[in-house]
Amino acid sequence: MINPSTGQARGNPLRALVTPLLRPSADHTPLLAQASRRWVRYLPYVMALAAISSLLPSSINVLSHDYGLNTGLAAALSVAQTAPLLLAPSRPLPAWWMIGVTDLLTSLLILTTGHTSSVWPWPATGLVGYLLLMLPLALRETRRTLVSVWLVTAAASLALSLMGSVRDFGGDNSLLAIALTGAVLLLGGALRERAEARRLLTEQEHISEAERERRTLLEERARIARELHDVVAHHMSVIAVQAASAPYRISGVPAEAAEEFTAIAGSARESLAEMRRLLGVLRSEESAAEKAPQPGVEQLAQLVETVGRAGVPAELTVAPELAEGVPQAVGLSAYRIVQEALANVVRHAPGARTWVSLATDGPALLVTVVNAPPPERTESLEASAEGTGQGLVGMRERVRLVDGRLDTGPLPDGGFKVAAVLPLDAPRETPA
Repeated sequence: MINPSTGQARGNPLRALVTPLLRPSADHTPLLAQASRRWVRYLPYVMALAAISSLLPSSINVLSHDYGLNTGLAAALSVAQTAPLLLAPSRPLPAWWMIGVTDLLTSLLILTTGHTSSVWPWPATGLVGYLLLMLPLALRETRRTLVSVWLVTAAASLALSLMGSVRDFGGDNSLLAIALTGAVLLLGGALRERAEARRLLTEQEHISEAERERRTLLEERARIARELHDVVAHHMSVIAVQAASAPYRISGVPAEAAEEFTAIAGSARESLAEMRRLLGVLRSEESAAEKAPQPGVEQLAQLVETVGRAGVPAELTVAPELAEGVPQAVGLSAYRIVQEALANVVRHAPGARTWVSLATDGPALLVTVVNAPPPERTESLEASAEGTGQGLVGMRERVRLVDGRLDTGPLPDGGFKVAAVLPLDAPRETPA
């Protein structure tokens, strides 16, 4: 079959054999580079230098005396056979090309000499250097590459053995070279795959640990949600029931007081419903699981009215162009900011006159909540005058979510101001 993208035959055995040899590993990190000790990181290069130091003079002596090569030529071939071992820790496949071609050339040159008393086709020193190269090659390259290296080695050994069969050499070590090369490649490949399996197992353990931590976090959130519901919901339910039943349990309650009790019961039920919705989010795995409709600019009038019944005279001003077209995320942020600002007025400045305004400032929504100083002899409802500061943190978080700006601080006359600028071009969300 023909590959339409390359125009070459698929499944060509020669191509399948040569292709892995032409594509060395892209990872050039030296062997043992991740070791914590410095001397261990340098160990592969020290071993390579030791091998070169021992093999180089021995190879020159063997090639010149046992095989009859010229001393200069023997020295050049020996350097070419041993020096690439320095590349073995980081680039073993290019080193294999250099050493393999040199070993093949050496054997062909030996064939031209008249010395036949030594073994053929691989001199002992060259075979030792070749086997030393096989270990870092097996630790770095893929299984397919190792198979290609072994097949090329076997083919070259058998071909040279056949070429030297017409000569009376002292011995044939081609089968020994094939067996030893295969054994070293098999051992190195097994070590590499074992190390890879351990690495994957370690990664899987880390993933499992992260999942356990995540599951523990969700369980803790669910436990907190249950505790909040048990504690807060009980008291809120009691408040709602007592406020709703007060006009019937107490005789002679004025109409204004009965209306006030009704408002208190309604506020308690609304707070209880909102708390349950938030606890549902806390129980869920993702905060996006919330399904109930969220408040927006349209509910601000009801919010201001509720605060007014709590004893804080508040006025709301909304620009006519904001009646429609406010993105849901911006409307929700505006509502929460106003809600928290008014709650702070109720807690820290009860009875203070308050003004809430929403207007457009170019492509942004300007939300302003300003309260006057509280009336004289009015005490804060908070035990600490400074409060916890969580309300302002929540406002800043709301503003940050829509890429807006927040400005808060006291006024010279003793009042307080909250001003937020919320971009109106925030991404629109699909209504829940």
